[in-house]
Amino acid sequence: MSTETGDSVLIIGGTRFIGRFAVEEFREHGYDVTIFNRGNHENPFADDPDVEHIEGDRTDDGDLADAAAADPDVVIDCVAYKPKEVRTATRLFDDVDAYVYVSSGAAYGDEDVPKREDETTLHECTEEQARDDSHETYGPRKAEGDRAVFEAAAERGVNAMSLRPPVVYGPHDYTERFDYWIDRVNEHDRVIVPGDGTNLWHRVYVESVARALRVVAEEGEPGEAYNTGDRRLLTLEEAVETVADALDADVEVVTAGERELATAGIELEDFPLYRDYPHVMSTEKLSRLGWEPVSVEAGIERAVEDHLESDRTGRENGPDRDAEERVLGVLDTL
Repeated sequence: MSTETGDSVLIIGGTRFIGRFAVEEFREHGYDVTIFNRGNHENPFADDPDVEHIEGDRTDDGDLADAAAADPDVVIDCVAYKPKEVRTATRLFDDVDAYVYVSSGAAYGDEDVPKREDETTLHECTEEQARDDSHETYGPRKAEGDRAVFEAAAERGVNAMSLRPPVVYGPHDYTERFDYWIDRVNEHDRVIVPGDGTNLWHRVYVESVARALRVVAEEGEPGEAYNTGDRRLLTLEEAVETVADALDADVEVVTAGERELATAGIELEDFPLYRDYPHVMSTEKLSRLGWEPVSVEAGIERAVEDHLESDRTGRENGPDRDAEERVLGVLDTL
C-alpha cells in the first residue's frame, strides 16, 4: 500500500517518547497530525496549532470510538499493552489505510540469532497473562497483540501491521536505561561493565523507530510484522566507549564477572541493558521497504546531548556507585 502527502494520522500516545518523535516524523512528511491520550503528561505540542489533541483513555472503548470519529487515514498505536486493546483498535479503525501497532522484540519466544519475523516463534500468551500488567508478561502480551493484528488482516481485511523494536534509546527516554551508562561515563573515569563486555542486546535510536512507523504505514503489507533496530550492533562495552567518544571523555572500561560482582552483592542482571544471551533482530524485511536508520554513532551523540540538558541520571536502574567502588577495589588487588 502507499499513502500520499496530505493524509491525516492519529497517533495514540504522542507526547512522551516514541510517539513524540512519530508526531515530528509524520509532520515533516506532510501529514495532518492528531494525538490521542489522557493528557497525564506534559504535551510538547500544546502550543502548536498544527497538532490537534483529543483527550481520552485508549482503554475506554467509548473514548477510542470518539477518536475514531476523526476519520484518520493512518493510525499509529504506541500504547497498546494488552491484546484486547489491539483487538478493539483494529475493530474501530477497520477502514483506515494503515494501522500500525508498536509491538516489541520481546514478543519473540525463541532465542534465534538473528530473530526473523517469519521464522522465529513468538511467545504464547495465556488468558491470565493477557490481562496482567507485570514486566514478566510484557513479551507474551505483545506477541498476542501481534496475533490480533494478523487475525484482523486475514479475517476482516484490516490494513493492520506491526512494528517490533528492541530496546529504544534517545532524547526524552523516560525509562532512563541508557541514561545510566551516559551518567556513569560522564561522572566517573572508571566504569564497570558486567561480564566480559561482549553481551549483545539489540537497541534502536528513537528517530529510527519513528521513521520505521511512517515507512511501514506507507509501504508495509497488511498482516505483516517488521523488526527495527540499529543497523550496526554494539556490544555493551562498545556502547560505553561510543558514549565516551561523544562526551570526549577519557574513561577506563573495567569488566567484572559474576564472582567479582558478588563481593559487593551485585549480580550481572543488576546492570541495565545486560542480557546473558544475544538478542539480535534481522531488519532486512523493513529495509526492503526503503527504511534507512540513523547511524548508531549519530544516535548516541544525540542521546548524550539530550542527557546533558536533562535532569535524568538513570542511577536507580543500576548498582549504587559505592558498591561498584568496592568491586573496583577487589579487582585492583587481583
